[in-house]
Amino acid sequence: MAKVSEKLIASNKKAWHDYFIEQTWEAGISLVGTEVKSLRMGKCSLKESYIRYVGGELILYGMNISPYEKGNIFNRDPLRPRKLLLHRQEINKIAGGVSQKGYTIVPLKVYLKGSLVKVEIGLARGKKLYDKREDTAKKDQRREAEREFKVTLR
Repeated sequence: MAKVSEKLIASNKKAWHDYFIEQTWEAGISLVGTEVKSLRMGKCSLKESYIRYVGGELILYGMNISPYEKGNIFNRDPLRPRKLLLHRQEINKIAGGVSQKGYTIVPLKVYLKGSLVKVEIGLARGKKLYDKREDTAKKDQRREAEREFKVTLR
């Protein structure tokens, strides 16, 4: 089986900072032609985007896909809600996770997988301020250790 190439379009680094990501899924996304062309050019932002479970479907809100320059009348609203495409079993599992207190669904990255646009979504639990401080302290310690290790190698 041939390996399918993946090209990252946009990632949501803030999600990893603000949440503990418990589980991830790969979802398709319902788009129109000019949106796909704009995504291929890398014009997408996941900042302030979120996912809601509405009427048995997962809907992505706040993802900004800039209008395609040559799209004229075919361009849609850049911030319109977009339906995520998953199997019913996966949707039910995600809905069960979100029904627990403190859990939410966040988009983590948008990428091209072959000719298809995919979104990686995660079931996330919010971090408290002390969790964020703890993570920052661990990163600083690791960075210091790597710096010291680099100095001793020379």
